Amino acid sequence: MKVRDIQEILNAEVICRDDLLDTEVYAACGSDMMSDVLAFVKEQAVMLTGLVNPQVVRTAEMMDMHCIVFVRGKRPDLNMIEMAEDRDMVMLCTDCEMFTSCGKLYSAGLRGGSAQ
Repeated sequence: MKVRDIQEILNAEVICRDDLLDTEVYAACGSDMMSDVLAFVKEQAVMLTGLVNPQVVRTAEMMDMHCIVFVRGKRPDLNMIEMAEDRDMVMLCTDCEMFTSCGKLYSAGLRGGSAQ
């Protein structure tokens, strides 16, 4: 699935790196606990979270994730946006709740990663 598809499915606002919306992602992980994110698939994935702090970007970078979706209308600050831009990560923001966002993406064919 392309990041562009995720943006459309979740009716999400693109916060940064709209030039990378055609990036393919193959799995998703939804969590507000970065330790849980570290336990799942790391490549070509998208992270959904309501946590808004720089650790989110650092975790996504460690896990080679290409996109972060902030749920529940949460918005990153300028520092986080700059970090994501420097790391070629798309940031999206949706008003949908975490459960709804994950369900919509799952219904559209995006699957979760395997626990290690």
